[in-house]
Amino acid sequence: MDDQLLKPIIEASYLTAANAWRYRAILRFFYIQHESMRHQLFPSEILEYLRQSLYFVEYSEDQLHQDLNQLVEWKNIIARQETSRVASIEEFKKKRFRYQVSPYTIEIERMVRNLEQLGTSFGGSLEKTLFDRLLAALTRFASAQGTEGEELNGLWEDIFDAFSKLTKNATDYLAHLQSEKVEELMMTEAFLAYKDSLSDYLRNFVAAMQRTALKIEATLSKFEPDQVQGVFQRLAAYSLSIPRLDGIPDRDELVERYSLQWRNLIIWFLGDGNRPSDLLDLRRETHEAIRRITRFAQRLGERHHNHKSRRREYLHLAQRFADCHNLEDAHILSACVFGLNNTRHFWAPEKDTEDIYAEVWDRPAAEIIRLPRVRNYRPKTRPNAIIDNGEEKEAMLRKYLHFKEEESRLLDSLISEGRIEVGNLGVIEPHVRRTLLAWITRALFNDQRVVKTEAGRILKLHQGNRQITLCCTDGNLEMPDYVLEVVV
Repeated sequence: MDDQLLKPIIEASYLTAANAWRYRAILRFFYIQHESMRHQLFPSEILEYLRQSLYFVEYSEDQLHQDLNQLVEWKNIIARQETSRVASIEEFKKKRFRYQVSPYTIEIERMVRNLEQLGTSFGGSLEKTLFDRLLAALTRFASAQGTEGEELNGLWEDIFDAFSKLTKNATDYLAHLQSEKVEELMMTEAFLAYKDSLSDYLRNFVAAMQRTALKIEATLSKFEPDQVQGVFQRLAAYSLSIPRLDGIPDRDELVERYSLQWRNLIIWFLGDGNRPSDLLDLRRETHEAIRRITRFAQRLGERHHNHKSRRREYLHLAQRFADCHNLEDAHILSACVFGLNNTRHFWAPEKDTEDIYAEVWDRPAAEIIRLPRVRNYRPKTRPNAIIDNGEEKEAMLRKYLHFKEEESRLLDSLISEGRIEVGNLGVIEPHVRRTLLAWITRALFNDQRVVKTEAGRILKLHQGNRQITLCCTDGNLEMPDYVLEVVV
């Protein structure tokens, strides 16, 4: 751990000191003048500015000098003796000073001003164009192999400017949606007017993320470690070529800083061996935000529907009954509106198969034994012998092993050069399609895009950028160009 991290920041003392209101007013004036390209101020200028406020009407010059000396001691400002306008020895002995704000204080004031504008709520946004900007910057960076100096530094700043805005704005906006204040607003009736636009906003961001993220991942995967290390060295050389009078930065520290930035970018999109990428977390959080908005809107709609008057609907229904020509037509209308009269509830046993494609009329009929509804009825019981189901178990085992063999043969027949290319399978049977879709679905729900079949094979899913048509004997299916790679 760096020793600098353990030291107190004395420049921030003016924010919480006893006379913080005076120190903050003085340094805010320094910051405003610094932004206007005025870097050195005289005490008379500071006093004139302060006395414009009602809080400093009785503020004296001696108090100002005391406060300035304290700020000099805290290293917020730098005092320089003014010798160019001295008219006598007495004026020289008085040590007239002019003051310049320190770099630390400028950054602290800039941060404080941003905090004042931020308020108590999160900001941020989900700008879908940032993915396109980042992809364009990475593409230019990949094609600029021999770039040096300022041009290379500009490409690097374009990449991480878009990356920084993307991560910061997305994180802040999702935190804003999860804040307590926003949840309270979602429970009000006014939220219904904005729920469609908010849902569309989130869905458009997800669509842009899914469309561009794969291209960014593919571009990042093309960079070789030696190639990127050379870029770090050239960026450090350019940074060292900038003239600095207050000290030259260490070359190894610059290379380490660029390397850390690049490693964070890689981990955010591609992840590492210890955890998945942050892109998956962003995708999951965005989908969860859409579900929450939909859930809140549904609850509000149900509440609004419960309190809605149905007088007009009842009048329309009464008119329909009045227009019936006879009682038989009224019975038919009543059955359509109110359903069956004196309905009975039937209980059915559990289904005898786990096949989700099994039809109801293909299953055998179930027998239901009804017991007498008598309070003191007790069914007759007698001891039963233990039934040996060994033959049934053997038959089920043989059926299961036969199914495994069929699946293994199916997988072997589809594999070509260690891959199953869905777009090149030709015409297949429906049960083959169902098996492939089951593998693809299980792989999509896995962060590593890996699925293990019942036969013990491990497949890795890859998705192309085009749409293909999977031809089956019972119809065609439009789907993405998936490829299942046999890992083991």
